[in-house]
Amino acid sequence: MLACWLDAAAGVLPHVRQHLAQRGAHAARTVVLVPYAQLMPLARALWGQLQPDGFSPRFETTLNWSTALGGTPADVGDVARDMGRDLLTAQALLEQAGLVEQRDALAGRLVEAAHQLAPAAAARPPAERAAWASGLRASLVAGLQAPVLALESAVELIALEWAAASRYPTDILFAPSTAQALDCLVVLEGFQADTLAQSLVERLGDRALTCSLVSAPPGPTAPTAALAVQPAIHPALSAEDEAHRAAACVLAHLVAGRQPVALVANDRLLTRRIRAALATRGVRVRDETGWKLSTTRVAAGVMAALRACAWDAPADEVLDWLKNAPAMPPAQVSALELALRRHGRTDWRAWCAQQAEAAAVQPRAGLVELRTQVEALRAGLGGRQALATWLEALRGLLQAAGQWALLCSDPAGERLRQVLRLDAGAADELGALALATRRVGLAEFTAWVHQVLEAASFVPVHPPHEQVVILPLSQLLARPFGAVVVPGCDELRLPASPEPTGLWTPAQRETLGLVSRQQATAAMAAAWRDALARPQVDVLWRCQDDGGEPLQPSPLLVQWQRAHHRVLADDPRPLREVACNPTPRPQPVGATLPVQRLSASAYADLRKCPYRFFALRQLGLQEQEELDDDVDQRDFGLWLHAVLARFHVALAAGGTPPDPALRREWIDRAAAEERARQRLADDAFLPYAAAWPRVRDGYLTWLAAHEAQGYRFDATETWHETPLGALTLIGRIDRIDRDGDGHALVIDYKTESIATTRKNVANPLEDTQLAFYAALLPDDTVAAAYVSLTEADGTRTYAQNDVVAARDALLDGIQDDMARIAAGAPLPALGEGRVCDFCTARGLCRRDFWKD
Repeated sequence: MLACWLDAAAGVLPHVRQHLAQRGAHAARTVVLVPYAQLMPLARALWGQLQPDGFSPRFETTLNWSTALGGTPADVGDVARDMGRDLLTAQALLEQAGLVEQRDALAGRLVEAAHQLAPAAAARPPAERAAWASGLRASLVAGLQAPVLALESAVELIALEWAAASRYPTDILFAPSTAQALDCLVVLEGFQADTLAQSLVERLGDRALTCSLVSAPPGPTAPTAALAVQPAIHPALSAEDEAHRAAACVLAHLVAGRQPVALVANDRLLTRRIRAALATRGVRVRDETGWKLSTTRVAAGVMAALRACAWDAPADEVLDWLKNAPAMPPAQVSALELALRRHGRTDWRAWCAQQAEAAAVQPRAGLVELRTQVEALRAGLGGRQALATWLEALRGLLQAAGQWALLCSDPAGERLRQVLRLDAGAADELGALALATRRVGLAEFTAWVHQVLEAASFVPVHPPHEQVVILPLSQLLARPFGAVVVPGCDELRLPASPEPTGLWTPAQRETLGLVSRQQATAAMAAAWRDALARPQVDVLWRCQDDGGEPLQPSPLLVQWQRAHHRVLADDPRPLREVACNPTPRPQPVGATLPVQRLSASAYADLRKCPYRFFALRQLGLQEQEELDDDVDQRDFGLWLHAVLARFHVALAAGGTPPDPALRREWIDRAAAEERARQRLADDAFLPYAAAWPRVRDGYLTWLAAHEAQGYRFDATETWHETPLGALTLIGRIDRIDRDGDGHALVIDYKTESIATTRKNVANPLEDTQLAFYAALLPDDTVAAAYVSLTEADGTRTYAQNDVVAARDALLDGIQDDMARIAAGAPLPALGEGRVCDFCTARGLCRRDFWKD
């Protein structure tokens, strides 16, 4: 790729040297503009090879050149290409245009439009910009007079006026002193023309020279197999497979001594996967593209802190922040998370209020202090404040949470502090902007921070003597690389005709001088040809996306394959033979984990699968509850249990009124009180609220018939502990009734399907729950039944026949099983039945990887 620079016939540098000699221009008074900054050191070094003696031209980009000349930075109200400032300016301009209500929604679009117009405006001399904008106003809004397009046309017009009225650092290039200091200006063009450079060429006339670094495309009669080594084509099965295969291609080139390797960034997520794979091999990578600052860990920590301080922040957001705040004690944060998950709701404020009431009765050491500390920090980001005050408050919050030290020790954190102006005094420059003094709430401030972080990029520090360079496809131009790897060459990530960004129509793009779709298509095709002209190229594409949908290769790749009939390359990854080693069925021994207290559900686990009992009960491993405001069938069942308990306690205290209307009123009151106590949201509870009248009426009808049989309510939700040798049986019984002779009837409410309930009572010796509950009572004579409450089938009783015999058999079985466990009997994983389908211990027993 050095031929385009040094070739005696077609190289740009010999041509530049010849041109300077012909014009008598001095090299020291010559500026050569290159398409992008990475070419500057290369061009200087190659000129030194071509012309070892004498002066060298200055190789610059327009931005570098203007900075060296002392270009004036953007003033207040100018397009600064700084999202933090430009958002505030855009909001002020929208207010001036009478779009106060739409200000926040349109500010981001206005900034985007102004940033796209800024290069076109900067390409005009400052004195001509007003006339340039005046000539564009009418044509810009042509066809946009419909009311539905009023906001769009307003944004476009404001963006035009803003861009035209702004000063730019490159304005100094139009100064007479700049032209007087030049003997010659040379513009080296890339795949797309630089409008500013073209404007300078027009102003300088015959003192300017334009050369192209892009080779002319081959004609229709050119041979199709001119390359000595043709590109290797690698189809991949998935994104992960593509990343690992691309990394293997890079490593193969490095082993062969071809470096540096150019890794083209067509897809940032894919590129980061490849970079991570290369990092594990110690490869030195120079990343020239970087990534969004918002995706860095420090930015995620700052956004987590802001989201956690919102007045309606869910508990998950608060936990996410606390887990990443070094100043918060990990043990207390874990205890807080456990308490929140037991609460099972996402409303942080509701949980705090509930805990404050509970702490007044029974304080919990550590939890009260942490909650108080968190609430104090959250309160510091309340009210409405000016931007500088918000930034100071955010800095204080990060310092108190221990996050500030992370920002100071991380390169990405340094960049974040810079773009947000978090350092002391850094926000003073915003004071001249009118909207910087406007008082805003936390939601608006958080939106400003988010947009600033989304717009900013982070480029990591470049290592010395890099082995791999990550760069855009267009910046391969005129740079020497040992090999090129181009992943992401599918139809989505490498389109043949890229869609231009912004809200401009094709006609507007032509009027404004913006890059058209046709120009972008031509530039993409030229960059693709340039990449495939390299001696060593690997091209990769995936056959399906992450969702399993099929993907086609890029049309650019399809066209090249048709012309060259290239076969697919072999996978560069070495094959490994891995011996099949299936997991044996686990058979742990629980003798060293004595069982002292046993519940009905724990013993049911033992009967269903001994390993499940070992993992969940003896080891105490439990799946964490999700923080979720959605109300499911389990939540409805818990609520219904509590409603019936509250209702029957009220009936017993009030003398059990027989009037059905009064009973309906009492049970509805209990339902409303329990919903308020459990803080069940109306929208989440709506399906069950709709079913409640039928469930209620069915239950009241059943209750009247039940009482007519002589049963009376005795107790509800009672806790029982019964000794059985060295073991203690424990459990909470939903309800106990008494018949006319005083004998106990154990009742367990069920909201499951009646088919499941029927199956439970079909065989007394198979049902654990009712027999276990009967064993908790001291009564010799006891009855037990499930009471099924469903919307479709009403309320029905499913009695467990001969529960006393089942109880006695159960007690014998418990004693025998506990004795065998204590004696060292194995607790195998059975891996049978429906219990395996939803077992939380399935990942531990490795059921899916057994030999059999």
